[in-house]
Amino acid sequence: MFSLIIPVYNEEGIIDELAGRAVKTIESVSPNYEILFVNDGSTDSTLQKLIEVRKRFSRIKIIDLSKNFGHQAAFTAGLELAMGNYVAMMDGDLQDPPELLPEMYRMIKEEGFDIVSGKRNGRKSKRLRLITNLFHSFFKKVAGIGEIENTGNFSIMNRAAVNALVQMKESIRYLPGMRSFIGFRQGYVEYMREDRLKGKPKMSLSKLMVLGADAIFSFSKFPIKVCLFLGTLGTIIFFFAGIYALIDKLFGHSLLGWSSTVLSIYFLGSIQLVFLGVMGEYVYRIYKESQNRPIYLVKKFYDAETEQ
Repeated sequence: MFSLIIPVYNEEGIIDELAGRAVKTIESVSPNYEILFVNDGSTDSTLQKLIEVRKRFSRIKIIDLSKNFGHQAAFTAGLELAMGNYVAMMDGDLQDPPELLPEMYRMIKEEGFDIVSGKRNGRKSKRLRLITNLFHSFFKKVAGIGEIENTGNFSIMNRAAVNALVQMKESIRYLPGMRSFIGFRQGYVEYMREDRLKGKPKMSLSKLMVLGADAIFSFSKFPIKVCLFLGTLGTIIFFFAGIYALIDKLFGHSLLGWSSTVLSIYFLGSIQLVFLGVMGEYVYRIYKESQNRPIYLVKKFYDAETEQ
């Protein structure tokens, strides 16, 4: 069986085209398939649209979450409920074209890859393009994870890779990084990322920054290294500054006065605040993991055969 997971949030305007293109593409891959739409707490008529579409395409299933848990949690719900031997993930805004799935599936079946991801070689949309590209380049360098640059959620995995991925139970999630972390043989298909078909983009600058912070703090010790570097630099600077002040006093020269003292206090205070902020981020993440709350909650599962 082939499974396709598509999270949607307030996408009422493109549900018909999204479902039609997805079904047409998957039917060319395998006659035995399921498409899991994960309704991530939509507040418009997305759920009603999905229910109507499901009447036309019997192999569509709907996972209706109890509220908006976020993009990564919605994908996780699909991964844990998917039944296919091969599982694909794609965003619900049609920026990742489903027509690439047959080629990605062929690479797994014929070339022996366990995971095939879509790698963006460009974007038609100029929105947040520079920031996104800078983040991917930066994350690749600081996380120590291989070929992850310009890859997102768009991918296909075999069952072994899916099983490995769902074993990772952390509540703060960055699936592209987790997918790279588990290893296995990974391949890539390059493509030009389309512009959004309809509706407003869901990934704002603030959400992108939160996702970027989650990725960096979850997969890299770079923030701790920055703190160590600043602390060491500050110690060296003020060690030599102390020697200079001592020599200056021994030779009877007057010190510069309050300015040097105030600057020293502000400099050291700023370094300490940076340390506290970084440590606070790590403590917050430890606290979130210790709560052991569910990553998502399902309100209703519309199965292909029955409604549960």
